[in-house]
Amino acid sequence: MKFNFLQKQSSRREMLRGSATLAGSVFLAHLFPARLLRASAAGYRQPAPSPADLLASMRAKFNAVPMETQELADNVVMFDGPGGAVTVLNGPDGKFVVDTFVAPAWPRLKEALDGLGSAPVKYVIDTHWHFDHTDNNAPLHAAGATILAHQNTKQRMSEPHDQPVLYRGSDGALHDLHFDASPAEALPQQTFAASYKLQANGETLLLQHLAPAHTDTDVYVHFQKANVIQMGDTFFNGMYPYIDPGTGGKIDGMIAAADTILSLARNDTKIVAGHGPLGNKADLTKSRDMLVTARDRVQKLKSAGKSAQEAVAEKPFADLEPVWGKGIINGDQFVQVVYLAL
Repeated sequence: MKFNFLQKQSSRREMLRGSATLAGSVFLAHLFPARLLRASAAGYRQPAPSPADLLASMRAKFNAVPMETQELADNVVMFDGPGGAVTVLNGPDGKFVVDTFVAPAWPRLKEALDGLGSAPVKYVIDTHWHFDHTDNNAPLHAAGATILAHQNTKQRMSEPHDQPVLYRGSDGALHDLHFDASPAEALPQQTFAASYKLQANGETLLLQHLAPAHTDTDVYVHFQKANVIQMGDTFFNGMYPYIDPGTGGKIDGMIAAADTILSLARNDTKIVAGHGPLGNKADLTKSRDMLVTARDRVQKLKSAGKSAQEAVAEKPFADLEPVWGKGIINGDQFVQVVYLAL
């Protein structure tokens, strides 16, 4: 078998298959022992992991991350760990939960929520459709919560998705992650098209849809009194972000999302990233500036007729790599992400 991020593509369609879901592929080297990623000395070729095994392993890898609790305001806390960040508004009117971690983390998430007090979970807000943010919708809904999200999130979750990883087995074929359509009990029961407002526990939560950025389903959640903004995966703090062009992601939208939040945020605003540590306006500004630089450099190469692989070979992010290349995507992979998300 071979594991190759830079397989040459003969068409845009094939390139999309080879690059569309780096969020899955970048974990493979960590999820499977090295012996599964190479032929043995005797020439035996190990079968490629099945899509179900890949997805289960991704969930397990996320779940291995410890969960940490950080108080953001008197009645707002952040649980950080197995699948990004979960933000909770807590009080006598109930708990309002933003994002839900991966499915194997459910016992820990339930314990953490129960530890905040006896008030029930009233609402769950999905910042977008990806599984690491929606996996525990169903048990929370079963406990009485209403799932609230943008209308595109419900649509995406209602559909099966085959998302290629950059993994080629001994048969030379790409092997996909397969997502079944979510069960009915996991789908948002309440949706909105542009914006939505909730008032509870002395707080106002403003939910606003963003132009296609990480996906075409993204919303941010502004806890206005607490001065906290949850950006979901439109903000990866301190690392290259993943952008999902297969479900509408655009790098210009990522930059526009950053500009929107920067216009709302004060210097002391706490900005919750989809992945990475709790951020602030200065962190988001650095991320936004990196995105602009990355977009402009890749656009120049693409406009010059370079393929994605030729753009990678130019190493346009060599100077960015020491700062931004320590997350789930490295610079070569991010070149391909940006190329497709232009």
